[in-house]
Amino acid sequence: MYSKILAGAALAAALAASPLAMAADLAYPAPAAYAAPAPVFTWTGFYIGANAGYGWGEADWSDDTNGFLGGIQAGYNWQLGNGFVLGLETDLQATNIESPTYQLDYFGTIRARAGFAFDQALIYGTGGFAYGRGTYELGGLSNDQTQTGWTIGAGGEYAFAPNWTVKAEYLYLDLGKETYDTVGGPIDIGTTANILRAGVNYKF
Repeated sequence: MYSKILAGAALAAALAASPLAMAADLAYPAPAAYAAPAPVFTWTGFYIGANAGYGWGEADWSDDTNGFLGGIQAGYNWQLGNGFVLGLETDLQATNIESPTYQLDYFGTIRARAGFAFDQALIYGTGGFAYGRGTYELGGLSNDQTQTGWTIGAGGEYAFAPNWTVKAEYLYLDLGKETYDTVGGPIDIGTTANILRAGVNYKF
């Protein structure tokens, strides 16, 4: 009697242990490798770049002006909360924006920028100080003067790589008036220009 009970208990224990042993022998899958989230692009930092474009405008005592331009720019951006971006930028441009009597030899700007970033895309407005040198030539007499004024505009920029961006920009340039010596005596010449340009920046 007792031997039968002991035999039954042993059989039950063996049957119960068998699934546990089989489960223990099963191979568990390796944990999935941890994938770090892709870094979020930030506009904060220093940048330097180059640009080229076209300009057209007016100069007093002259026909309308137009021509090509090219130059360099550098600046710094601060990206704040909610995608808001503030920045400072300066640029220097060589140009052949001219008429038969007047030529804008070069101009530069020092501007603030303010805009909103949608991750890698930035839309901004800009404005600040502008300066340049003009040359007026009439009757064989050539005279050049430095002019100062202001500029305002807007643009868009896109980061196509972690350190590279492309941009397109419009500026309205008003260089005020300056007195030029001519064969007919001194005249005051005011200069304005519309600037369209595209550029590339390297962000540090």
